[in-house]
Amino acid sequence: MKTQVDPKNTKRARAFQMWMTSPMPMVTLFKSFDVSRLLRYCKRNGYKFNMALCWCLCKAASGVEEFYLLPEKGKMFKYDRLAVNVVVDTVDGGIFLCDVPYSEDIAKFNEDYLELTGKVHRECADSLLGEDYAIVGTSTLLDTELDGIINQYSGRWNNPFIAWGRYRKKGWFKTELKISMQFHHSQMDGADAAKYLELLQKTISM
Repeated sequence: MKTQVDPKNTKRARAFQMWMTSPMPMVTLFKSFDVSRLLRYCKRNGYKFNMALCWCLCKAASGVEEFYLLPEKGKMFKYDRLAVNVVVDTVDGGIFLCDVPYSEDIAKFNEDYLELTGKVHRECADSLLGEDYAIVGTSTLLDTELDGIINQYSGRWNNPFIAWGRYRKKGWFKTELKISMQFHHSQMDGADAAKYLELLQKTISM
């Protein structure tokens, strides 16, 4: 559910006042992740790596209250549910968007992920959940290894945006993935985002 809240009654009061009207309020952090254990987990369970990583993104975000607050059109809204947005390649050669609701159960999340992204792939149309979910945006560019991505800021969407490219093998046993995280400064500070990225590494290394 989406509920409007008074920013003054949240921890983001001062940040909202400072950054809500900024012409460029987005902050981007880059971090290298060890995804070796997550890859092994996916192989053992027959999961797609990107699905499992999206689940980890939401799992880590579910324990960070800032992810449930989102500035929009000069107002602050609070949510009680999370979802991840993924970009899906379609049969006609285009790309469309798909929202997948977060579930604590990775098997349930995997089921929803495959069903919803498969539908978007076949039907060449967006599948969006509406305004009841706080969305974590993602983009995956697997054609190359990337050191980072800074997304455009249009002012239409202020939700966090997390992106990555192809992972890199580091020796015999280690695999590294560089991830970029872009967020609205009214929603969280750099320290909050840094703590989230540390929590994300712990989740990936489950």
